Amino acid sequence: MIGSLQNRASADDWQLSGSIDLSYANAFQSDAELPFRSRASSYRLNAFSPNVGMFYLSKTASESSRWGMELGGQAGYDTDGQVPGSERLPGYSILRYLSRANVSYLAPIGNGLTLTAGLMNSFLGFDSLYARDNFNVTRSWGSDYSPYFLIGAGGQYTFNQKLSAGLYLVSDYDYLAYRSDQPKYAGQVVWTFNPAWKYTQNWFAGPEQNHTDIANWRYFSNSIVQWSQDDLTMALAYDVGTERLVSEQNKQALWMSASLPGRWHIDGPWSVALRPELYWDGDGRMTGNRQLIKSVTATLEYKIPFELASMVLRSEYRYDDSSGNQGGFYRNNRGDLIDGQHTVFLSCLINFDRSW
Repeated sequence: MIGSLQNRASADDWQLSGSIDLSYANAFQSDAELPFRSRASSYRLNAFSPNVGMFYLSKTASESSRWGMELGGQAGYDTDGQVPGSERLPGYSILRYLSRANVSYLAPIGNGLTLTAGLMNSFLGFDSLYARDNFNVTRSWGSDYSPYFLIGAGGQYTFNQKLSAGLYLVSDYDYLAYRSDQPKYAGQVVWTFNPAWKYTQNWFAGPEQNHTDIANWRYFSNSIVQWSQDDLTMALAYDVGTERLVSEQNKQALWMSASLPGRWHIDGPWSVALRPELYWDGDGRMTGNRQLIKSVTATLEYKIPFELASMVLRSEYRYDDSSGNQGGFYRNNRGDLIDGQHTVFLSCLINFDRSW
């Protein structure tokens, strides 16, 4: 599962990683350059896009060296989608270019309590902002409207080999937003049934409006069941969120998503991935439009390894259908809409990793 809080055991304390994500997206309804309506990432159609370039340096907190850290940077069109349209955090114009900035400490308590503070990778959602960590070129709708990053502090405790849990105080659901001084709460429970099966429950609760009464809080749940066996991985991700909107006469907004991502390593450099999904935003709270989105994404991957780097070539087809009184995708650059959109993405990922 992408974004898990579980410790990643490694014989190496330090790691330097980097990635460049380049793609071209062809939308069949038009030859003109268009935005992918309602999307926060990979949203440029009929155009070449340096989606995101990133690097980070990390040190793992371990029993032999209890202090850890992460520091990194990022840039590209996908970072634009992380900037809220209003109520922006002071310093957001600099902070948006940081991919990691946190410190951690492994406290000698029981099986080990890992404390972390700063800007960290979010554990809410299945996909990462970085395509190198995902099955597909593009992210699921549910992942695009759950946090890719969090700013806060908290801890993770491993009870045994099968169960771990974490609890964090964080700033805002959108990490570059500033909506109130009150802290928000996020947490995770990971239960590994056996080597093949794992269940992850993530949640978020807190005020995301200027009216911070508990009745107006946003509540969000992200549940993932994952099965892995040899070269095949399957998952079921279900998200549900709700929030009472003061600006709309206390209307109770509700949104939900479900996806079934899977990846099969065929042989050698070849892999395939498939992801059917649904996203319902009946009140337009997350996408800005009242709509039901049905989507299917299929990806073919060829990986070329080098000594310390790799090049991953991906070809991806996706079909998205949006219904509802505000649904649809752009037919042209005049703003006309169509219900269904066929898109092909050609992607090149250049990845670098070194541990010592």
